[in-house]
Amino acid sequence: MITRLRARYILGFDGSRHVMHTDGELVFDQDTIIYIGAHYPGAVDAERDFGNSLIAPGFIDLDALTDIDHLLIDSSPTGEIAPGLQWSRDYFEHRRHDVFTADERQVIRTYALAQLALHGITSYMPIASEIHSAWAESFAELRGMAQTSIAIGLRGFLGPAYRSGVNVTDDDGQRVILFDESEGLRGLDEAERFLDYAQELAHPLITGALLPCRIETLSDELMRRTARLATDRNALVRLHCLQSEAEDAFLTSRTGRTVLEQLRDTGLLETRLLIPHGIVIDGIDPTTRAPGGALELLARHEVSIIHCPLTTFHYGRMLRSFDAFAAAGVNMTLGTDSFPPDLIKGIDVGTHAARIVEGRLDAGKISDFFNAGTLGGARALGREDLGRLAPGAQADLIVASLADFRDGVVEDPLRTLVLNGSARNITDSYVAGRPVVVDSELPGFDLVRLREQAQQLFARMVTGYPERDYKRREVAELFPTEYPAATSEALLDPAQR
Repeated sequence: MITRLRARYILGFDGSRHVMHTDGELVFDQDTIIYIGAHYPGAVDAERDFGNSLIAPGFIDLDALTDIDHLLIDSSPTGEIAPGLQWSRDYFEHRRHDVFTADERQVIRTYALAQLALHGITSYMPIASEIHSAWAESFAELRGMAQTSIAIGLRGFLGPAYRSGVNVTDDDGQRVILFDESEGLRGLDEAERFLDYAQELAHPLITGALLPCRIETLSDELMRRTARLATDRNALVRLHCLQSEAEDAFLTSRTGRTVLEQLRDTGLLETRLLIPHGIVIDGIDPTTRAPGGALELLARHEVSIIHCPLTTFHYGRMLRSFDAFAAAGVNMTLGTDSFPPDLIKGIDVGTHAARIVEGRLDAGKISDFFNAGTLGGARALGREDLGRLAPGAQADLIVASLADFRDGVVEDPLRTLVLNGSARNITDSYVAGRPVVVDSELPGFDLVRLREQAQQLFARMVTGYPERDYKRREVAELFPTEYPAATSEALLDPAQR
């Protein structure tokens, strides 16, 4: 089955960089691209002309939300409310449980994966909140998500999250970490079981990975065992760290080591390691790039940083800075981490944040950020056949329309898309040559029904917070609205009475 796609713009790859083709054609046979250029000389079985659109590599999201949105409710609490959004000591010791049933959890996964697809994500590595689980994720849960991912047609790098500790608000309102080592070791067993499952499944869209939770919630032993397993299985490891100043304080108190020392001493720096965020590193400081400095250490060990610019910005933080990290030789990739999983908006925010940090208008180039969301992600995954449109590469691609009047005039097509548009410009996508998003729809999925279900489950999720709050406050107090609700009394112009 040979398919030809036409568009006003096609972002191809010349072997070393992305290059723009105008009025071009992209042709793929089954799952593999065989031609990019002006006029394909051979016969085709199917074709489509997307007109005034940009065909580009699909986004690789290495910190992709596979949960119901949580940014809406946890990115702006006051200092008084924020501690109540974690587990209390009482909940940890006596009342922890799953908020959702196994079937409901799969609905949530389906909703989240549909969102990823519709926002132009073609490859992803999942992230979800553990606060609504009795502890963390299970093998069965990720097996179900793998099957849903295959049904939608996304390329997933998956594994159940696991941890041996949890952030807890103590009775006095202070943050502590409480541990249950047996849960951590059980979680690692589940993660190894998923590696076996993915290997036996042998599906081209599913790859097993090790996805432990935040570094401060992992015991020293769990990190060492993770490193050994990753080395034995040549598995990717993604570990959330370098994202909070509190991490070093917790680790130093518990182990006598900083985050980077812990990564080194447990062997995790020797694995295929991906680190989301990295925002506590000041890349502007020359000492971070000097021998033995944080960035030099990460670059030397070929660690990939997953920059999540939109989420970081929503939480009032910025990476210091994208350009400094890249200049130090750190492989930069992109993630969304929360809703919306919109890497076009993320690139827009990220480029402007980089300019603010660097103090110059030529910082944070859109092309550098786009490279991170495609080529950088592929490098982190060890997949030279992803993140680019070139003969021999996988036919993983997105189509972004530039035809809407609100998009304005087209200068550079990528720059116009990033500055004037969003992921809602994406009308179509293909993964391994298979149509996934078609005319802004997800064939085979009832999105209206799925949205209704997600709204109901989101309401259930919100009502679960009071029992975990160390002060046992009501929902209205934990999540105040921007404006108060109107009274029932109608407003009428006195002259009309």
